[in-house]
Amino acid sequence: MGGINPAGRTSGHQAFRRTVLDALPADQQRQTLEGLAALMRLAEHSENGWQDSTGQPLNDPALTLREQVLNHTLIRRNEDPRFLAPGLPANRPASMVLAEPLRFTLRRRQLPEHLPAHWQVTDIDAREVEVTVPAGTLDVLLPDAHEPKVRAAAQLPSGFDPASLYRSVHHPRGLSMAVFGASDCLGASGLSWEDLRQQLNPDHIAVYAGNSIGQLDDQGWGGLLKSLVSGQRATSKQMPLGYGQMPADFLNAYVLGSVGSTGAALGACASFLYNLRLGIDDIRSGRRRVVMVGTADAPITPEIIEGFRAMGALADDASLKALDALELLTDADYQRACRPFARNCGFTMAEASQFVLLMDDALALELGADILGAVPDVFVNADGFKRSISAPGIGNYITLGKAVALVKDMLGDKALKERTFLHAHGTSTPKNRVTESHVLDEIARANGISDWPIVAIKAFIGHSQGSAAGDQLASALGSFAHGLLPGIPTLDAVADDVYADRLRLSTTPQAFKADAAFINAKGFGGNNATGVVLSPEVTERLLTKRHGSAAIDAWKTRRETVRANAAAYLAQADKGHFAPRYQFGEAVLEGPELEIHADRIHIPGYAQAVSLTADNPFGQLNEEAPE
Repeated sequence: MGGINPAGRTSGHQAFRRTVLDALPADQQRQTLEGLAALMRLAEHSENGWQDSTGQPLNDPALTLREQVLNHTLIRRNEDPRFLAPGLPANRPASMVLAEPLRFTLRRRQLPEHLPAHWQVTDIDAREVEVTVPAGTLDVLLPDAHEPKVRAAAQLPSGFDPASLYRSVHHPRGLSMAVFGASDCLGASGLSWEDLRQQLNPDHIAVYAGNSIGQLDDQGWGGLLKSLVSGQRATSKQMPLGYGQMPADFLNAYVLGSVGSTGAALGACASFLYNLRLGIDDIRSGRRRVVMVGTADAPITPEIIEGFRAMGALADDASLKALDALELLTDADYQRACRPFARNCGFTMAEASQFVLLMDDALALELGADILGAVPDVFVNADGFKRSISAPGIGNYITLGKAVALVKDMLGDKALKERTFLHAHGTSTPKNRVTESHVLDEIARANGISDWPIVAIKAFIGHSQGSAAGDQLASALGSFAHGLLPGIPTLDAVADDVYADRLRLSTTPQAFKADAAFINAKGFGGNNATGVVLSPEVTERLLTKRHGSAAIDAWKTRRETVRANAAAYLAQADKGHFAPRYQFGEAVLEGPELEIHADRIHIPGYAQAVSLTADNPFGQLNEEAPE
């Protein structure tokens, strides 16, 4: 796994550790804080030890920079300059009444292409003209600045800019995050991608990655859509780079060089699980052996935040003040903006990029892959008829019910009741706290679960839209590795209308030995999904049952080298040394280089050919026409 979110880097469980920091042993706390300080460019490690950003020695960066790291990760006051004084850049339409003619000079190239009626233009020289506007009414746009109505946001750790780590040129933020996330995933795997793809038919690799909104910042569709009214020129990159499936396209073209299956399934807040299901189905069917799955969402822009605010979905400043009867909001108040299952007023917008590498079990054992867990299935169901397209519905009763039934069948009733936990979607909206808790409580009742541990990490990292379930999956893998469940620190008290008779909601991290976790997501439009993830210990027991002890022993021997490679990558990453994979213009193939036969195509750079043999379940007709 790899990626980045407001808690930090996904690999090495850095982001997970940030959410359970105070419950970790002292050495792991120190490692986490040092790694985050390096990620945020507050400290740098060299052969001379740690230095601060000015090059001065740092004897104990974890202690010296602790408060700065804690205050500039997770949910906090939006640090984007556009959200600071004087406010969000805007224009206000106005009708000016001119009592007398208005004269001004202008560069010739700044003249409107179609001059308004009655304007008089006189040449001054080759570059400048004088414009005379007659008395009367003149419609104009006046530059303005709007005070942000929403200041809470879950941004990536301050100082971290994925675009600065590779040769990016006008890349939307989400795509830069995708390049970093996929590279982080490959580095943390301990496997050589070049060696891996030589062992596979090129068609046995797939990439399913996207996001729920597309790239709506200025480098993508956001800049394109406002280019005419803002007086800016559209660029040749904005249109193609705005598509929602572009994270997959970027990985194929610049990171992996894959020619296998590709695509993206968009399902609002459930998008990560939709793509995960595509990968699982491909591997279970035998069509693919390796699949990279992920999402990358960067929706913290003035326009997107205003759109969600207009829906009443966000925790805006006015609502937060009313919730706590405050006159002013402090930095500490913004850090508590997201309150799943408590008295709350809306979710907090976030950004994140999450990627996982899936393999079939035989290949994972053969390679000595370090198995972090297993995902047997993802269940997706719609809501049926709805009053409002954005309102909750019934689909998640079905998805969670199916997921629970699968775990009961695989691991048994006792394991389900005593050794599973659930990652709630937990957006922190008043409607969601009621409807989602009813789903969880009812499924618990139906299965005899009396004290089901519930995790709601949006309290820490906000809602990253299509990447939200990726954040949850990465956190679940962290819980397996550390035996800890993150608490809900903003849960002062469970709201009166929450169904929690059978749910365990804790404000602090809890020690917990889990066999499986459920990843729940629900999105606008009726996009519901629940994924099942099994712990590495349970996965190993299942693999032993299928492949035998000798195969598992051989896998563990091969795994030592892979783990050593991964440890070397993580050691460099913890020091802030990153080198994302980005291969622009390298090994480009356009067709003439291929060796084409009727039954196969050889591609330079791949040891194995792509098989063209048809899988035909439809039967055959004789060549002769029937009489």
